[in-house]
Amino acid sequence: MRIATYNVEWFSNLFDDAGRLLEDDQGSGRLDVTRREQILALGKVFGAIDADAIMVIEAPDENRRRSSRLALETFAERFGLRTSKAMIGFGNTTQQEIALLFDPDVLEARHDPRETVAVPRFDGAFAIDLDTDAAPDLVRWSKPPFEVAVRALASGKSFRMIGVHAKSKAPYGSSDPVEILRISIENRRKQLAQCIWLRKRVVEDLEAGDDVIVLGDFNDGPGLDEYEKLFGRSSVEIVLGEDGGEKLYDPHAALAIRQRIGASPTTSRFRIPPEGNYLSALLDYIMVSPRLRALEPRWAIWHPFENAGCYREPELRDALLTASDHFPVTLDIDL
Repeated sequence: MRIATYNVEWFSNLFDDAGRLLEDDQGSGRLDVTRREQILALGKVFGAIDADAIMVIEAPDENRRRSSRLALETFAERFGLRTSKAMIGFGNTTQQEIALLFDPDVLEARHDPRETVAVPRFDGAFAIDLDTDAAPDLVRWSKPPFEVAVRALASGKSFRMIGVHAKSKAPYGSSDPVEILRISIENRRKQLAQCIWLRKRVVEDLEAGDDVIVLGDFNDGPGLDEYEKLFGRSSVEIVLGEDGGEKLYDPHAALAIRQRIGASPTTSRFRIPPEGNYLSALLDYIMVSPRLRALEPRWAIWHPFENAGCYREPELRDALLTASDHFPVTLDIDL
């Protein structure tokens, strides 16, 4: 089975309110890329990875007028993808949903949010002391993680997937350096608290005997920025597990943790103003629990310049650069 995570920039812009694709020459939201160009590039990329299940980060918007599921299934039909069924978890107000596209002939999937006294549902609030004043603060997700119960049809094997889009908001609206620093620290503290909440859910799932895959965009990682020095750890390390208990594993995260300075894999490529140069970062992960790791799965980042197979295919290489500022991550595992 191949499982993927893919953050698609401005995916929602490619559909009208009826879920129809807008294959025209209007801007897509990506710099110097039309909607038609992005749609065709995405069709090429989704077809090439040929996954059985794809956790789509920044999926099309879900609201009273728009259906993320309908948009994704329309996209899959347009390009003849096996992943013909779509589902989302808790919708949000950011126009960036977390959704699953999957092949219904390979697996069954259902939204299965869990809740205990200690660990609330992800559409609720989590009490934690953020500022060491001995008073609990209520933390909420702007994009609640998507818990999916999955069963492989051929083997009957069951496991859980949790789709994640963790994001520390930039300090917009302020030009004062002190205020910017204060807001940045508050937002990063909130993201770390969200990932402590997520880790507690993972621990409960593991203690219940479930196999778990956590996948998505964490906008954070070992050695990524100066705030890790302040807090001593990244949100990725929190979710993987730090002290005792069963740990999750992602080889790219493991390499970044071991090697804070030097070459490491990357999953995204951003254009930085004003010069327009590019910055690459490791933001997207597929983390697996111990029993799944024992099956010796294979990970791949579909980076057009770092993956030799992608680089050797000019059409795919160009499509990956046109489709999004992130690149897919895939996991091949015998389930």
